[in-house]
Amino acid sequence: MPTERSVHQLFPLPCACQSLRRATRVITRVYDEELKKAGVEITQFGLLTALAALGQANQKRLSAGFAMDSTTLTRNLALLRKRGWIRNKRGSDRRERLFSLTKAGRRRMAAAQPRWETAERRLREKLGRAGFQRMQETVFRIAAAAMRA
Repeated sequence: MPTERSVHQLFPLPCACQSLRRATRVITRVYDEELKKAGVEITQFGLLTALAALGQANQKRLSAGFAMDSTTLTRNLALLRKRGWIRNKRGSDRRERLFSLTKAGRRRMAAAQPRWETAERRLREKLGRAGFQRMQETVFRIAAAAMRA
């Protein structure tokens, strides 16, 4: 985790991509530091929670919802399946696969939830209520603008 000293070593970056990638690397570390105690990473936790909310979804839906490229998603879904946290079945189209949580996946997600809440609370405390809200709005606007660019 970055220290106050390392925070002062940050310097302005010349483009939006580099700036956002740096921010996401640091934020990912905050969540992964907590979630590793439950044996999961933030990307995996995100997929588990998405499948819990959706019930089931195909890869196209998950890829669009996370704005994640298909190759990265395929790799992550394969890992979750190998661990027994998700299952897939054939959809209406022979090529389509529908993913859903297993009982083990629900247990893993439930075990990881308090760790996620700790990471979320740490970040929110540092940003403050208004700062967190502005961050959410700004990131959404940036993602939407980038998708249109």
